[in-house]
Amino acid sequence: MLARLQFRANNLVFPVSPLNPTPALMKTRLLILLQALAFCALLSSCANYARVKEKRLTFRPVTGTVKTVADVAQCIDGALKARKHDPMKALAGYIEAASKASDELAKTSKDEVLRDEYNFAVSRIFDTLNTEKIDPWTQPLTIPADKGGWVLSRKADARKEWNPALYQLKPADQFDTNGIYVNERHLKPGIGAPLVAIGKETNMDNAKKNFALARIYYGVTAVARFNGKRCEITFLDPLAVETVSLNGHTFPLAADFTVPVAVMLAEMNPMKLDLARLLNPEKFAETARIARLQPYDPNKTVVLVVHGLNSSPATWAPMINALRANETIRKYYQFWFYSYPSGYPYPHAAALLRKELDSIEKRFPLKKKMVVIGHSMGGCISRLLITDVGDQLWQKVLGKPVEEVRMSEKSKQLFKDALVFHERPDVGRVIFIAAPLRGADMAAGWMGRLGAKLVKAPATLANAGREVLGVMTFNEDDLRLQRIPNSVDTLAPNARFVKAINTFPPSSKIPYHSIVGDRGKGGSKDKTKPVQSDGLVPYWSSHLDGAKSEITVPSGHNAHQNEKAIEEVRRILLLHTKTGAK
Repeated sequence: MLARLQFRANNLVFPVSPLNPTPALMKTRLLILLQALAFCALLSSCANYARVKEKRLTFRPVTGTVKTVADVAQCIDGALKARKHDPMKALAGYIEAASKASDELAKTSKDEVLRDEYNFAVSRIFDTLNTEKIDPWTQPLTIPADKGGWVLSRKADARKEWNPALYQLKPADQFDTNGIYVNERHLKPGIGAPLVAIGKETNMDNAKKNFALARIYYGVTAVARFNGKRCEITFLDPLAVETVSLNGHTFPLAADFTVPVAVMLAEMNPMKLDLARLLNPEKFAETARIARLQPYDPNKTVVLVVHGLNSSPATWAPMINALRANETIRKYYQFWFYSYPSGYPYPHAAALLRKELDSIEKRFPLKKKMVVIGHSMGGCISRLLITDVGDQLWQKVLGKPVEEVRMSEKSKQLFKDALVFHERPDVGRVIFIAAPLRGADMAAGWMGRLGAKLVKAPATLANAGREVLGVMTFNEDDLRLQRIPNSVDTLAPNARFVKAINTFPPSSKIPYHSIVGDRGKGGSKDKTKPVQSDGLVPYWSSHLDGAKSEITVPSGHNAHQNEKAIEEVRRILLLHTKTGAK
């Protein structure tokens, strides 16, 4: 397998059998292998995006408090002791504890100990239901108890997707989380048991139709209300609801914004596909799509995030995790992501995005213009959404008007989709983060050239590339290829497309902002060496004239995960709610 990879990657034909190599051949193979490993090591990280560990919680009652608090604590303690040998007795005990705490909160609504005991008891109700695989949602569940049984049920909800029977519901408080993308936990104190709702079924066809994830991982908060011996559970969306009424008092709704994201990343493990989607994009063509991270709300502005090379939407977890902790952002914004195989040349990835946006408008029409945030190559894709080129870019790249280029209609349409476009009327603002808008020297250097040869072109693009080579002429300083460019090629500063697109300024009607990374080694902002850089993208490439704001953050290339960059995005979004949310 390695030998096949080596030969293909370097277009080498050896005059001897690979089964009986000469010393020179062995040396050449070793050099190629080391180069390939260096390139892949640069692109991939061995650290886990997220790890989650479930734990059995213990309960430590607060000493020295009023008798009512002690009574609730005693119920919880008894239920915990019964959970192994008599789960139904434990369930009854948790419900009893939640009921007592609820009654007392009606009298002393500001007692945080009672609030915490209520939340703990409600969370343990779900822990027991999940562990014992008990379903009280299809029909009410009667639970025997010493002083009369309890009836557990849910409050009816007309929304089909809010049927709790469709999900595995796990209390968020029983998860420990860590990993490079979930190194900070964002909690909101209040009333209710934060849960992770994990869809029991995976349905890709339905997901594509509704621009959603194939399997749902979502954070909800459960609130238990009591009427005599009936316990009714209400499920609330903490991204849509900030407060909840309980026994005549209004409380903040409790939430855990981190655990649902961590569980999703840990179970889906998107890291395993990042490099594969770069090296063999055709195999993962179906992953090129927009997906919503929360229920559609026409009154909220969409924030569409676009990842970069050798990456996935998972890379946005730290930013989205932090932004959702802000109440104003929860109120005004909803988050979507664009996922695509990053081996595609980015003009093609942008063409697919435009088609996705046209399709999504039919299902989920936007009342407000969206904000687009692009990191790295995702910033290059985002730039094309706010640039008006008509058919002039086609002529600059191919050297002839559209009507004079002779190729099959299928190939011509591929190039028209990528090279003929206008600014999007549904985009209201763009934020570029560590974006190589003018290319990166590494993509044109030996490592970039090696990496580009490792990327397998999809058949449709490869065929179109062969046709276009017959009509193109290269300038002396152009990147010369004998195939259609892939993503690495379109990040080279001397790529024909990169040079051509930079003759067209972004729209002056759509505000845009730049966030630039600087790894701290200093340097010049122009091409005078040494240059200021985030390690991959130099300042001169990320800088864009006409930006409404530009800041430099102390970061490597993953600047979108930098604390100061996230704070800047938060500032821009809060600004947008006042100046550009229409």
